Amino acid sequence: MKALADEVEEKVLAAGFRLRGKEGYNEGKWVLLDFYDCIVHIFHENEREYYQLERLWADAKPLELQIAN
Repeated sequence: MKALADEVEEKVLAAGFRLRGKEGYNEGKWVLLDFYDCIVHIFHENEREYYQLERLWADAKPLELQIAN
């Protein structure tokens, strides 16, 4: 979980975004990365099932981000 969050944070920062805040990182069950205009949620399977963010955001428009490797 932490390795994935670290990789996402590194790539998004390298793309020019700023990190506003990070939550849940130390617990290792879910991580929220707040990049002001973009929020990244990384969940362990059990937490993802519990929170069901897909249901909460079902009416949101998809946004594709292209981040260089």
